[in-house]
Amino acid sequence: MARGKTEILEFSDTGLVRELAGPGHANLALIEQAFDVYLEAPGASITINGNGKARASAAKVIKEIYTRLEKGWPCSRSDIESLIRGISNGQAAHGKMNAVIPVPRRKPVIAKTKHQEDFITAMRDNTITFGVGPAGTGKTFLATAYGASLLARGEVKRFIACRPAVEAGEKLGFLPGDLMEKIDPYLLPIWDALNMVLGADQVERRKASGEIEVAPLAFMRGRTLSDAFVVIDEAQNATVAQMKMALTRLGENAAYAVTGDPSQSDLPGGQPSGLTHALSILGNIEGIKTIEFDADDVVRHPLVGHIVKAYDKDAINNIRSK
Repeated sequence: MARGKTEILEFSDTGLVRELAGPGHANLALIEQAFDVYLEAPGASITINGNGKARASAAKVIKEIYTRLEKGWPCSRSDIESLIRGISNGQAAHGKMNAVIPVPRRKPVIAKTKHQEDFITAMRDNTITFGVGPAGTGKTFLATAYGASLLARGEVKRFIACRPAVEAGEKLGFLPGDLMEKIDPYLLPIWDALNMVLGADQVERRKASGEIEVAPLAFMRGRTLSDAFVVIDEAQNATVAQMKMALTRLGENAAYAVTGDPSQSDLPGGQPSGLTHALSILGNIEGIKTIEFDADDVVRHPLVGHIVKAYDKDAINNIRSK
């Protein structure tokens, strides 16, 4: 640890400081390692020892964690790691009130990155929101959580999520069962997000009542989707015709979140992606907003961000070499 001066942060709630520090001061250890500082948490204060820049960065993270805990917001290890990454990259702390997804009787869902913040805000302010970018950036989870929140708070009557029935290197035909049974494993990320936000019991109850529907994209044909929040996930695997069909199902008091990664289409034979096509023609229409995520938004294991960047760099090199 670099030697330096000491700064003392005083707080009003000793219990929140203990929660901030984490079990065995595990949260403080994350901050110490990230900024090369030494932290102590006696009572309702936290002492920071290190050089000036390191102290300032550590203090920003600590104050933000305390503020979130004070509001009753979640602040897990991954939240703290996201805060550390953002402040290390010179970004402001996230978690603005307009980028919070409220969930009745549960802690709210909080944006972990600037683009996640923009995505939540865009869903609140627009009828159709596209969230595009690499895997692991939270697109599907945030879209599902936002729709589940609207349903739980009675702002819509239905939550509908769908994905194109296109395999990523696997053959659905070899799987047992009918189409729904074949596609169900591909819909697990949506079910996981719903269970995390609403709880398994409420998800099952709402599924049985028809308030929650998760199905292949083809099931949307011929319907008008009113009073609903609709998530179209893995949209890069929708054809142009499928995307047009899905978007034109829009009815009264309905909104869409369309998520996917245009660089990862699994459509056969070089068939054009409906997501890429939609992004190219719908960008200037009022009520439609696109938020682009990148490798810095990856909220899975830190290695995932490095992997995404490596593949992006390789793709650019391949283009240049042709």
